[in-house]
Order: sequence, then C-alpha cells, then structure tokens
Amino acid sequence: MDIEVVAEGIVFPEGPIAMADGSVILVEIEGQRLTRVLPDGTLKTIAEVQGGPNGAALGPDGAVYVCNNGGRFDFMEIDGLTFPGPAPDWHKGGSIQRVDIATGQVTTLFTECDGRPLWAPNDIVFDRTGGFWFTDNGRNNGRTIELGGLYYAKIDGSEIRPVRRGMISPNGVGLSPEEDQVYVADTALGRLWSFALKAPGELGAQPFRQHGRVVSNLQGYQLVDSLAVEAGGKICVATLMNGGITVFNPNSADVEHIAFPDAMSTNICFGGPDMRDAWVTGSSTGKLFKTRWPRPGLKLNFSA
Repeated sequence: MDIEVVAEGIVFPEGPIAMADGSVILVEIEGQRLTRVLPDGTLKTIAEVQGGPNGAALGPDGAVYVCNNGGRFDFMEIDGLTFPGPAPDWHKGGSIQRVDIATGQVTTLFTECDGRPLWAPNDIVFDRTGGFWFTDNGRNNGRTIELGGLYYAKIDGSEIRPVRRGMISPNGVGLSPEEDQVYVADTALGRLWSFALKAPGELGAQPFRQHGRVVSNLQGYQLVDSLAVEAGGKICVATLMNGGITVFNPNSADVEHIAFPDAMSTNICFGGPDMRDAWVTGSSTGKLFKTRWPRPGLKLNFSA
C-alpha cells in the first residue's frame, strides 16, 4: 500500500473530516485549533479552539462539532516524537463545541450532563436523525481515574444524556451502516465494543451484565483510538504503539492490521468519489497521511 504524506508540522492532529473539495478539516489537539489541510498540504486555521479539541464531525447545519477534552493531556516529547501524558492538575473538564467554518466562531453547547462535568469528550458521530453520539474518555492524572462513558445529545441543546457510564477509557465511536449498532473503542483495554440499538439514541438488549458485546480484544500492548466504518460494515480503528489501522470484523474475532509510519496513528476518515481515499492522522510525527483503501468507507450522514 502506497502512503503519501499530505502535510506535516501539524501539532498533534486528530479528528479528520474529508471535504468535497479534496481538503481535510482536522483538529490540532496540542495546537488548540481547527485547521483545514488543502490538497497541496497548505495549512489554514479555521478557528482557535482553547483547551484540547479532539474529535470532530460535520453536523446537519454544516458546522463542525468538536469534542473538546479541556486540556486532558500533558504532552511530552520523546526522541523528537510527541506523546500525550496524564492530565495536568489544573484540568477540570471539557465540552462539546460548535465551530462555524465560515466565520470561525466557537460556541460551547455542553459542559456537563446531569450536573456532572464532562471530563474529556473525545470522539463524535452523527446519526441520520441529526442527533450525535460522543464518548467521554474520562480523566487520569497518574494517581486517580475518573471513569468515562458514552453519551447521546442534540445540537439544539435540548438533550444530553448518558447511555453508558463507568467505562475505563472510551475513545472512538461510530455507527454501523444500518445504524443498529454503535461501536466504541476502549483505549486502555485494547477492546472494541458493540452496542445494539433499538432506536436513535436508545440501546437495545445487551449481553447479561456487560457494557455491550465485545467484538474483539487486541493482544499484547496495543491501544485503540478513534475509528471509522467501511461501507461493508468492517470497523477501522486507529491503533497506538502498533501504529496503524486495525480492521475489525463485526461478526468475528478476525482482525487485519495495516501499518502506518507513526506509533500514534490516531484516526482515519474516508472520502473521494468512490470513498476509497483514506486519510490517517499521525499524531506523534505531526503528519497527515493519505492512501487508497482496499474497500470503500461508509459515507457519513452529513459529509460535505
């Protein structure tokens, strides 16, 4: 597989969104901004986003909705590469924000749910009704852990509710093509969860005394990050330490690993006329990669 470096010098990129003009919008977590990467690699700032912009998705109104972790990571440099560390002591929580692409205006929608702070919103996906699922990665300062969870909310601010609390480190989130399953990658466990849905934002029956169904657990020291789904239903999960994309089969424990030259491969998105153009964020090297994927990705509900 040929891998092209589209851009570099990005300050811990994540949350890529493939746009119709061939550009990619992404967040720079450590750089604290929302950035557009043009096809020639030029970087253009859309908005300064204080805290820690993490996951991002286009909403039904054409705005970008950002999971802001509030500065959840204390970044460190090791051998010229950037890695996230524990939460700094001043970190108090994060938010869900809306960014107007045309003006760069940033609006905060949610900072809490049921009177509890959102610790570190991480990744986001919209369903066909315009509601969105998002994960809260929780908080780990090296001494204590605040557990994370899976949430559902609406962009008009009328609803935000927990769907699954008490998860170790929920990160990537995505929907099956039929939207009858929501997938969550649990970073520290190296695990991909699947939750059956009975309606938009509502869980169906789950396995007895489990958060949801375990699709697969990775072996050895591999951590899972954000994800995207293929049109055929396979789940492509960015994999840390064993840098690359791990492709999970939702109906078996079979996995396929496609290596990328960054130990902190953090996310993937699909685009192009046939949905086989794939962009992968390499966060420790500050690069955006592009390749041709073996199979088409799933077109998101509100893609540009």
